[in-house]
Order: sequence, then structure tokens, then C-alpha cells
Amino acid sequence: MTTITAETPRRAAAAARPAERMRRTAQRWRYVTNVDMVMIAFESEGDVASTHIWPPTPSAESFWVVLTEGHWYLEAFWHQFGNSVFLGAMVTLLTLLIGSLTSFSVGRMRIRNGWLITNAALLTYVIPASFLAIPIYLIMQHYGLNNNPWSVIFTLVTFATPYAIFIFMEYGRSIPLELDESARIDGASPIQIYYKIYLPLMAPALVAVGTYALLLAWNEYLYQFLLLSNDRSMTVAVALGKFLNSDVAPWNYMMATAIIYAIPPIVTYYLFRNRMSAGLTMGGVKG
Repeated sequence: MTTITAETPRRAAAAARPAERMRRTAQRWRYVTNVDMVMIAFESEGDVASTHIWPPTPSAESFWVVLTEGHWYLEAFWHQFGNSVFLGAMVTLLTLLIGSLTSFSVGRMRIRNGWLITNAALLTYVIPASFLAIPIYLIMQHYGLNNNPWSVIFTLVTFATPYAIFIFMEYGRSIPLELDESARIDGASPIQIYYKIYLPLMAPALVAVGTYALLLAWNEYLYQFLLLSNDRSMTVAVALGKFLNSDVAPWNYMMATAIIYAIPPIVTYYLFRNRMSAGLTMGGVKG
């Protein structure tokens, strides 16, 4: 019995070693690709295919060309960047609004059979998002929303809202219902309870879900590619694919554009990561 007990942790440790090695390998590969992006961005246009580990004469010209729209692939860069910001902001706001109102109605107002709403929303994740690409494209085409950012906004809000409802419902259980009852006794309406009590106490969950929705919209490619094909309506994520349409792709401009495009989500993540972890874990603590 003692031998079996002693061997069990060893077997578990031995089984965990391959997974740990794979995780470390994946991390190293990620760092290598990030260094590659930076290295190519600092190359001059004719030296992208060189074999140097670091450019012998690094130049920030690629970033300047992107910022000044100095290449014909980049002639609408700032307009497309604005489209990305608008799309991300609207997806975030609508996801927070719909998710918080739904969780408030079901969890605090105790509407009848409210559990059906939350469970039905989560059931939508049974179908992979990629399977809905053609039906959503046909629906948006039927309503004349092709090349309209709102088509992507509606689609991404549909995908993000079930997750938002789930997180808000779990987090809301940590807020005592006695606060709502005391406010009602003092004459507060449901709208006042929602704005003045529920939303302030839900701040960590709002930050967590808002960051998730923003990153979802910022990194989405499939539906933006399907629904936005005009240069003036597409986002930077879709515009990056245009660089590969030429026989000689300007890789340094492409990598510089990708680095600039990656700055907002990186800054957002590091600004709110502490509140994100608090919002995502609080709902799992049972009082």
C-alpha cells in the first residue's frame, strides 16, 4: 500500500512533464514570432528576405509610412483604424448594456422563468460561430447591411452577449438582495436601483466582460472579411490581408501595421488585468 501511494505522485508528475514541455515550447515559439515581427518591421523595404538575426541598419521608416499613409495599400489606414475603434466600442457598449440589463432582470427583478433566458443564451454556443457565417451573410445581404459596420456589430454582440449574461449572473449572486429591498423601501424605482446600486457594485465584472468584448471585436476576422469588402468600410484586420494580393508583398509595412494595430488591446489588457481577474473569479466564490 505504501509503495502504491508513493508511486502515484511520481506517475502524475511524469504524466505532466510532456504537457509542461509543450506549454514552454509554445511560449518560446510565440516570443520568436513576436521578435520576427519587430525585426521585419525595422527592415528596409529591400532587405526583408535577409538572413540577419537583427537588421544591420534598423530603420523606423516602415512605421512612419504607416502613420502617414505613405503606401497605396495604406491610403485609408486611419479611416480603417477609426472603423476598428468604432466597431470595438459599439460591441463593448451593447454587450455590457444587454448583458447587464438581462442579468438584472433575471437575477434581481426575479422575472418568471428567467432561467430559460440565460440557459437558452448559453445553448447558442453549441453551434460553432464559423457554421453561421453563410446564414448571417445572407441575412445581412437581405436587409441591405453589406459593407456596413453595424452588420458586424450586430453579429459580434450576438456572440458575446451569452458569455456576458453568464458572468453577470454569477457575479450578481455575491451582491446581497437586501440592498435592493432597502432601496425599494426608500422609494427607488427599478431603473434607479440598476444605475445607482447594481452597476457600481458590478464594476469588476463590467470591466472583465467589456475587455473580453473589445478584444473579441478587435481580433475578429472572419465576419469582418465576409461583411466588409469596401476600402472605406473595412477595418485594419481585414485591410492587412490586402498586402498579400501583390506579387511582392511589402512585409515590413505589413508588420509595422500589425504592431501599431496591436497596441490598443495590449494597453487595454494591462490597464484592466487586475479587475479582469477579480471580475472573472468573484462569481465562483460561494458565500
